[in-house]
Amino acid sequence: MRRRLAPVATAVMVLSSICVTPALAAAVSAQDTMFVKAAHQGNLAEIAAGEDAQEHATTECVEKVGAVLVRDHTKLDADVKLLAGKLNVTLPGSPTAEQEKELAAVQAKAGTPAYDAAWLKSQEAAHTATLALIDQELSAGENSEVKAAARSARPVVAMHLDMVRGGECHAGKDAGKVRAGHSGQLAADDSSLALAGVASLAGGGLLATCGALWFLHNRRRSAERR
Repeated sequence: MRRRLAPVATAVMVLSSICVTPALAAAVSAQDTMFVKAAHQGNLAEIAAGEDAQEHATTECVEKVGAVLVRDHTKLDADVKLLAGKLNVTLPGSPTAEQEKELAAVQAKAGTPAYDAAWLKSQEAAHTATLALIDQELSAGENSEVKAAARSARPVVAMHLDMVRGGECHAGKDAGKVRAGHSGQLAADDSSLALAGVASLAGGGLLATCGALWFLHNRRRSAERR
């Protein structure tokens, strides 16, 4: 009986180590923590800037871009908050002092054509910095979930940058809505969603396999006691 069950026991040991790997990989490095906090503050700053543009811009184009920023960064931030809660990362309650100072400087020109130009220039700089932050996380981050969030948010931020690039307004660059709960994936990105679904199914299959082998392991132990 023991000889016949030995291979099963070996398989249980191997797959048990695979099953605990995700838990071990969930460590949050200083880089990962910094990114989650900075992403949240960036989202807050972009939401505030977008709302301000809807109120004070003198052109319809800038108003539309402001609305896109509010729409997308609100959904991006919802995902960031969920991730922060899962990883026990405490988020700041407001944008950085520098971000608030930058918006105040733009607001000083409210209601004039100078406002629109200043707002576009400010948003170009902000989204360029955000892309650099994302790329830093992708190259130096360690937590797979944080890196996945950065990777999914990147095309959204890049789209926003295209809408304000060169200090000019391009509201027509809006490629689509962001799906809530998918860390910023664009609705048009069906291929990425399909891959995510396959990965999810694969993960479920692994869990099922681990459960089955654990059951066989328990049966082996019971048989040995007889």
